[in-house]
Amino acid sequence: MRDIIKIDHLSKSFGDVKAVQDLSFCVKEGELFAFLGINGAGKSTTINIMCGQLSKDDGKIVIDDADLDSNLDHIKRGLGVVFQNSVLDSALSVYDNLQSRAALYGLFGSEFKKRLDELAKLLEFDDLLKRSVGKLSGGQRRRIDIARALINHPKILILDEPTTGLDPQTRKNIWRVISDLRRTENMTVFLTTHYMEEAAEADYIVILDGGKIAAEGTPLMLKNTYSQDFITLYGIDEEKVKALSCEYEKIRDAFRLSVPNTAKATELIIKHPDLFTDYEITKGKMDDVFLNVTGKKLEGGTVK
Repeated sequence: MRDIIKIDHLSKSFGDVKAVQDLSFCVKEGELFAFLGINGAGKSTTINIMCGQLSKDDGKIVIDDADLDSNLDHIKRGLGVVFQNSVLDSALSVYDNLQSRAALYGLFGSEFKKRLDELAKLLEFDDLLKRSVGKLSGGQRRRIDIARALINHPKILILDEPTTGLDPQTRKNIWRVISDLRRTENMTVFLTTHYMEEAAEADYIVILDGGKIAAEGTPLMLKNTYSQDFITLYGIDEEKVKALSCEYEKIRDAFRLSVPNTAKATELIIKHPDLFTDYEITKGKMDDVFLNVTGKKLEGGTVK
């Protein structure tokens, strides 16, 4: 797969604040790329530079084989962006919001109507077209935000915390649509999120801390490097668990043992087959990875 986004040695400061410091990474075409960090880590600054809303101090950005410095208008036509805060006009209807957005890309008349019908079906908002955006619920408004970002058939969809504050069902539906588009149109998705279960589905993850890359890799690589495995043992006495000389905790009707990796878990099972008659082995979670990498817990954008 080719690199559809290439960022080399990107830097941006605001006075004495170094928001982004010598940032370099690539995004493969068609992948779900997760860009993680607490508020102030440099995520939104990077996105705003990619979208041409902020100038950079140093570095190079190439998107879809076009240099940002000389081809910004071309790049913008291939991007769809769902910003952290809605940019819809609350006074206008859903139809008028999407029609005015489509006009910026030269979509008029029957061509606009065709695209609108496609998106209304995909995101299930056909019954909302005549309603003003100001009267929509949070979940309804988010669906229209996404429709706005998709109106131009973007090659790259940038999602800046797209599901924050939404109910689980709405989040599930939004991700269903995004997954379908990735599969059918090979669309690249550039995601920032505070939901680690969303990040865990990514093809590749970059974790920012203080404007710098603190860790990067696939979810499996990061879990293997920065978190432990766990063995949950059922139907066993605590005295036998203690004899395994592992850190553990009691959970309901079982004990959860912490082991450094799968190899250690396999070693224990082979050495004590009589104790491992009913058990589960699970990888650590992305929450553990983020905490171990940054020393902070990502939860609703706050430092814990």
